[in-house]
Amino acid sequence: MRRVAIPIANNVLSEYFGGCNHYEIFEIENDDIRKTSFEIPEVEAVNELPDWLEKRGITDVIAYKVKKEIIRLFASKKINLFVGVPQQDPARIIEAYLNGKLESDKRIIEELTN
Repeated sequence: MRRVAIPIANNVLSEYFGGCNHYEIFEIENDDIRKTSFEIPEVEAVNELPDWLEKRGITDVIAYKVKKEIIRLFASKKINLFVGVPQQDPARIIEAYLNGKLESDKRIIEELTN
């Protein structure tokens, strides 16, 4: 089973990973969504979010912008991170994820790799 977290602000993917109102979490088994839930992070700093997500069994995070330091934290937790995904409503994002059609904004990727 996979647990996918999407940071949400104003009903769409949050511009910044740590600047969301809540996370929409999808439990997926055999490419079927079994359960959807909403969770508000109980952390004081953005760098605490990977630990918070790991404790909830999150396997994948879909984000728009993430600081390089945070990417390293996700790697250490073995949480897959999809970055640069267009800011859309979570239903469209999870549909693209399930269909293997998530696309990243090349500009965001360039910012992270330069």
